[in-house]
Amino acid sequence: MSELTTRTVAPLSRPASTNPIQIYWHYVVSLVIIHLLALLAFVPWLFSWVGLVTCLLSLYIFGTLGINLGFHRLLTHRSLTLPKWLEHCVATLAVCCLQDSPARWVAIHRLHHQHSDDQPDPHSPLVNLFWGHVGWVVVKNRHHDIASHYEHYCRDILRDPYYFWCERNHRWFWVYVAHAALFYLVGLAIGWTTSGDWLHGVQLGASLLVWGVFVRTVVVWHSTWSVNSFGHVFGYRNYDTRDSSRNNLFFGLLSNGDGWHNNHHAYPRCAAHGHKWWELDVTYTTIRILEVLGLASNVVKHPLENAHTSRK
Repeated sequence: MSELTTRTVAPLSRPASTNPIQIYWHYVVSLVIIHLLALLAFVPWLFSWVGLVTCLLSLYIFGTLGINLGFHRLLTHRSLTLPKWLEHCVATLAVCCLQDSPARWVAIHRLHHQHSDDQPDPHSPLVNLFWGHVGWVVVKNRHHDIASHYEHYCRDILRDPYYFWCERNHRWFWVYVAHAALFYLVGLAIGWTTSGDWLHGVQLGASLLVWGVFVRTVVVWHSTWSVNSFGHVFGYRNYDTRDSSRNNLFFGLLSNGDGWHNNHHAYPRCAAHGHKWWELDVTYTTIRILEVLGLASNVVKHPLENAHTSRK
């Protein structure tokens, strides 16, 4: 397996379906508000060790289990199979990251793989790094809102009544709002009960809301977006794929495995994104644990892993 460190790439134009530019103002407003609310973490009164620990745990629960395992490896690439109740649980965790509905997320990512670093790619950083990171989120792409787009890229997702329910009337957004309220109410109840002081309850509830929801949401956003942007610009290549995808050590670790992006583009359905012994993939470790527990099946293995298993 060779390491390919360079690849000549040409500048790219934005997808034709984004012309003329129209801004998704409701996305812009949401991004600005959540980022501003996350900055409340710098207010000393809103800091608590419980809030910080909740944030760190939530990065795994919502980011790794929800986005990486649920939206990405399970729903988009069908790299494994989970019982339907568990599939819906991890997909709901992903919805609580405010990265759009399950069907829309899957459709856009499948489109990315079909046209990776070609003009129809919805978020290639070969346009520019800002576009690949977040610009594509706030600019309207007409193809993402037509029925044929959903019919072609995520028909299987919309056959599921739960995902279809999430799609209607932006219910996925209200799931996010409900889970944020739940964080606050749990903090309020714990703080009030343990101290007997309602103000302490308000403080702990606000701390869990800021750290466990807003800060975590922003970190998961940029972790996911960085795979789309930096993961096609900076890093090394294990495989000579037709695009400019790269493995990036920093984002590979930060994203708990999804940053080994060149590996993933070489074998999109493979459940393991880390292909070298030192390419830590916490998401795949989680999948293997679920497999041992009998909760995951049909796990798509790397060809070399299959060959090793067959020799045992």
